Amino acid sequence: MSYSSFSSAIRVLSGLLLALGVAHAALADGDKRMLPLLPKYQQECAACHVAYPPGMLPAASWQRVMANLPKHYGTDASLDEATVKEIGTWLNTNAGTYKRVREDPPQVRITRSAWFVRKHDEVSAVTWKLPAVRSASNCAACHTTADMGNFSERNLRIPK
Repeated sequence: MSYSSFSSAIRVLSGLLLALGVAHAALADGDKRMLPLLPKYQQECAACHVAYPPGMLPAASWQRVMANLPKHYGTDASLDEATVKEIGTWLNTNAGTYKRVREDPPQVRITRSAWFVRKHDEVSAVTWKLPAVRSASNCAACHTTADMGNFSERNLRIPK
């Protein structure tokens, strides 16, 4: 199968998954790429926060996140070895490789990455502290479709 045929087949499959309501959008180099979330990832990670699309961090960052689950940003998010391997492999396979996420952000935080800071430079410090927002990592406070992996500005609602 040629790369073009394979690519077309992937697009068709992604469209079908979207129609079934299991696909999530991730932004990649300005293009919208549909990526179904790994069910284990959705189950484990979205239980506490938005299941961030894997393209938001490079593979090295996801490896550090998965290696430090017992101290996951102040919380013990430990998982059994099989689940760590399954999620880690999926994250590494789908990690960001495009220009905006090549660099490993400070403290492996999406909110400290250069592209995130640049995209949110107009958000005031007061907005980040609003009770409805609380922090930059609470994407769903402003991005109404963040739970679907879609962070488009068309679906943006800044709390007052």
